[in-house]
Amino acid sequence: MSENRQLVSSGSPYEKPIGFSRAVRVGNMVFVSGSAPIGPDGKTVGVGDAAAQTRRCLEVIGEALHEAGADLRHVVRTRMFLTDASLWEQVGRAHGEVFGDIRPAATMVEVSGLLDPDWMIEIEADALIVEGDENWQNAWAATD
Repeated sequence: MSENRQLVSSGSPYEKPIGFSRAVRVGNMVFVSGSAPIGPDGKTVGVGDAAAQTRRCLEVIGEALHEAGADLRHVVRTRMFLTDASLWEQVGRAHGEVFGDIRPAATMVEVSGLLDPDWMIEIEADALIVEGDENWQNAWAATD
């Protein structure tokens, strides 16, 4: 494994048998695995509330990014997997609360189910860390 590859663990007992990491950083890119609405106690957060579950997924992603040396402002792409497409507005509003001015490329798709029947959503994210990115973001903001 390259020294340039940083694996971020969530501490899940499934990581080694399945062969995955919560996140992987290679150079200035961070890839965050599908993140479910699981609280620190291991229980599903916001059962029946798609917006609350979306917020929790994004908190989990934020924690993984932080451990990899990034944060939510570095996110350039999200992928949202919903079990009910009719909830897209609730999910979209919660996503927008976090990413309003960042506006990453985003995909939202309906899936037939997730690993836990109480989960309404799971989210993946990709981030790009740019040196001096305060100036980089300001330069891009000026083009809007």
